[in-house]
Order: sequence, then C-alpha cells, then structure tokens
Amino acid sequence: MHELGIMTGVMETVEASARQAGATSVLKVSLSVGEMTEAIKDALEFAFEALSEGTLCEGAELAITMVRPKSRCLECGAEFEHDRFHLLCPECGGFATELIAGRELQIDSIEVDIPDDEEGEG
Repeated sequence: MHELGIMTGVMETVEASARQAGATSVLKVSLSVGEMTEAIKDALEFAFEALSEGTLCEGAELAITMVRPKSRCLECGAEFEHDRFHLLCPECGGFATELIAGRELQIDSIEVDIPDDEEGEG
C-alpha cells in the first residue's frame, strides 16, 4: 500500500507548513493526484485519517482531485486524454507519446486555523 507512504510525506509537509504559519489546527487539505501514480483515492483517505490522529490535521477535511492521464503525440502533436493502458494517439495511431498530465502528486492548498493574537496585544 504505497498510499501510506504518499500520505506520510503529505502529512509531514502539511504539518510543517501549518506550524510555520502558527496554526493551531488544519481545517482542510486539497490534493491533486494523477491516475498514473496508481494511488487509490479510498486508500489515501484511509491513510490520512489514520495518520492524522493526534496531529494538527485531526478532524481536517481531505479533498482529492484525481487527474486523468493526458498525453501529446510526438508524431502529429495531438493532445488527448486516455486511461492508464491505452496510450496510442487517436488521431494518427502513433505510439510515440509524451505524458503531460496524470502523474501529479501535489498539495493544492492547506486551510488552517490561526488564533487571533489580539488578547496578547497591549
């Protein structure tokens, strides 16, 4: 289950960013995950829930956008979406293609709760 490893890295980055911002909790984490990573959305959600217990992310919402694979034909230049297995160009039938989307694994945004510091100001 490589989703646990993926989510461990995501959680480390989110926690570090939240602490650096002075957050008391993370409210929402938004990710883009390419289908070519072969990560399973349900497994990512399960790993996030398990890893977030006792952390700043506990109770946070996880929003995952799965990115469909998209390639460019190196023979005719056509761009096309496809599944993980069918990479032939639908325009010319060429097999020389370049993957231009679908391998992403990125944190799009992190929403945090930062306490007001008005009480400490004099």
